[in-house]
Amino acid sequence: MRIISGFSQILTLAELPLKGALSDTSLAPIENGAIVLDNNGRVVVAGSSAAILAQYPQAELTTVPADWVLLPAFVDCHTHICYAGSRAMDFAARNAGQSYLEIAQAGGGIWSTVQQTRKASQEDLTDQMLTRLAQLLKQGIGTVEVKSGYGLSLTEELKMLRAIGKAQHNTPQRLVPTCLAAHIKPRDFEGDHRAYLEMVLADLLPKVWEEGLARRVDIFVEKTAFDAPDSQDFIQKAQALGFDCTLHADQFTAMGAELAVGLGAVSADHLEASGEAAVKALAHSDTVAVVLPGASMGLGEPFAPARGLLDAGACVAIASDYNPGSAPMGMLLLQAAVLASYQKLSTAEVLAGLTYRAAQALRLSGVGRLAPGYQADMQAYACGDYREIVYQQGRLLPSAVWLQGQLVL
Repeated sequence: MRIISGFSQILTLAELPLKGALSDTSLAPIENGAIVLDNNGRVVVAGSSAAILAQYPQAELTTVPADWVLLPAFVDCHTHICYAGSRAMDFAARNAGQSYLEIAQAGGGIWSTVQQTRKASQEDLTDQMLTRLAQLLKQGIGTVEVKSGYGLSLTEELKMLRAIGKAQHNTPQRLVPTCLAAHIKPRDFEGDHRAYLEMVLADLLPKVWEEGLARRVDIFVEKTAFDAPDSQDFIQKAQALGFDCTLHADQFTAMGAELAVGLGAVSADHLEASGEAAVKALAHSDTVAVVLPGASMGLGEPFAPARGLLDAGACVAIASDYNPGSAPMGMLLLQAAVLASYQKLSTAEVLAGLTYRAAQALRLSGVGRLAPGYQADMQAYACGDYREIVYQQGRLLPSAVWLQGQLVL
């Protein structure tokens, strides 16, 4: 047993519900707190320092500075950090007035990143990913979902997923790989959209499963990517192969969220174009609504209706969408704090959306709370009052990060 003691406050998030709106009074911080960890890196109990020290007098003791606030490490449940190259030209073109479609038709957009990523070796992709992961670790992010989707061929998608697997062996963070071969139909594929998806199902996904490269698939449901009928067919067949499924839904057009609910998808991500019907469907389902404020900021588009989703009773997670095109910032807490200001999200709603609700979007149990039996993925901020964390909008970074009970930062 080990005790880490001396925290001014501990936010366990242990008793908060999975769905719906939250008030800050529900956070119930433990004042002058301590936490007990077992030898397997799991939480035993959190409580007042006086009570913990009296209950576990023989445990190894570490004391932290008195102004530190402890809370679970963040979970970024939607990223595209396995890529090569830049899309700075796209950003400049958008700001000069060109539309997303116009940029794509001119050779920019996703296809531009595909071309650059195909030129990179597996080793290059792993190295670049590790640099980005180190940046995320400094932000207190302990779990990172990472998508493929910039290979768009059998060989190149496998290269990306293998690069993600290699990165897992070289970072203390937990990586959750997702196969997004259904990002767009590649320009060099000879056949229509459905034929491309059939190739992914018949040739790629069995290899992905056999090698254990991913247990999740994603598809971009959009006019510029894949329509609803083709997406439904693809997801149902991928589910039959054993994969969990998520959807890029309602980013520009309201055509994916209700489909995700109907298919029993783990999550529906983006939702910037979602209307009342989609909000109601998500609220009455087990599909997590993942909002991506970084994409709205990067594209100059409206935010997803996080406030409406929470008030309707949905489980809302917040992720960075860190990618080279629409969300190159990769600053999760900054994005969440800006979203909170625009949509009046409570601190409790933000922190829940970055921790245990984000873990739900990845079907990870035992992650995102400081509760008995949970992984001791934790971060501490030198601020004394937990409200400073969101208030400082990403400027305040954690002073320490523990993953599975081990101090890694």
